[in-house]
Amino acid sequence: MNDLDLNTLLGPEDDEGSGRRGGRGAARRGRRRRRRRNRGGFIAPLLAFIVLAGIIGGGGYYGYLWLSDALVPDDYTGQGSGEVVIEIKSGQSASEVATELEKQGVVASARAFTNAIANAGMSDKLQPGEYKMAKKMSAAAAVQRLGADNRLLAKVTIKEGLRLSDTLSTLAKETGKPVKEFTAAAKNTKDLDLPSYAKGRLEGYAFPATYEFQPKTTPKQMLTAMVDRFNQTAEQMDIEGGAKALGRTPHEIVVIASIVQAEAGRQEDMAKIARVIYNRLELNPPMKLQMDSTVMYALKKYRTTATFAETKIKHPYNTYANLGLPPGAITNPGDHAIEAALNPAKGTWRYFVATDPKSSVTKFATTEAEFNELLAEFKRNGG
Repeated sequence: MNDLDLNTLLGPEDDEGSGRRGGRGAARRGRRRRRRRNRGGFIAPLLAFIVLAGIIGGGGYYGYLWLSDALVPDDYTGQGSGEVVIEIKSGQSASEVATELEKQGVVASARAFTNAIANAGMSDKLQPGEYKMAKKMSAAAAVQRLGADNRLLAKVTIKEGLRLSDTLSTLAKETGKPVKEFTAAAKNTKDLDLPSYAKGRLEGYAFPATYEFQPKTTPKQMLTAMVDRFNQTAEQMDIEGGAKALGRTPHEIVVIASIVQAEAGRQEDMAKIARVIYNRLELNPPMKLQMDSTVMYALKKYRTTATFAETKIKHPYNTYANLGLPPGAITNPGDHAIEAALNPAKGTWRYFVATDPKSSVTKFATTEAEFNELLAEFKRNGG
């Protein structure tokens, strides 16, 4: 090696000694340091190779178990057995649900479930609610069982024209909750989001429809859902604007709709019945409504006609004795009855009679003489 090569290796000259920094001794020490560094750099990958080799080969059984658990998590097979109810709370992630399923013994491992739900593309599609599961299910079967269609729900159909008392009884029967809880919730109307014009009365505002309630839904929440449905319908139909156009309050529209619902045997007669009510209210002097349905409501009976004696009772809902509308609704009207109250048919009718009780056919009359003819027809048909 010539001097130039040596200088390049050893670096610049030193001010003392051999005339070069560190001289040959320094060069040897530098070479030793480089060798030590090289040995250290070689040891790390060597150790990694040894550990990996131990896991795959030399480690044998334990290495296999470690890799197996990491790559293929524990899982059951089949649909499982027994029964366990799992609740998915609002906002829960798939991994949180997986942890709960493993804890409850539904799946063998949370990892198996998260893998299965990711493969099914349902990681962000879990719906809050309660689900009936089994013990020791395969992860794939658990994912399938957690579809929205499998939620535990009480499906309740509230028919148009039911009185509030019957609505509460139906809710209790279909949900398995005590009727006294519904009665208590119905009395505390300030918590039910009733519109201001309801004047604190729930009758008429528990909208008839089919509802699906989760097992933990309280009676108060159920009734609130029904009032919310009424509010949606009222907004869609513009009850407030329609009432103003008719010179009525929104509450009066609901009361009229409730009478129409109780009196009509067929949907196509509703608008005409509403017209009869308006014609009687708008006569000068006004004519009493004389609706048997309001008398039956006052008496808590369910017949379609009232006797002469029954029409003489003293009660604010007796429209044979009192002028004008009763103070509140007598049923929970559906959207067709509300529509009829907002858009009564055009006509001069003041009377109507269900002349054939079997077919629910209703006929209309303007004069009292015509009305008497309809009554005679009603009697001939067994009324």
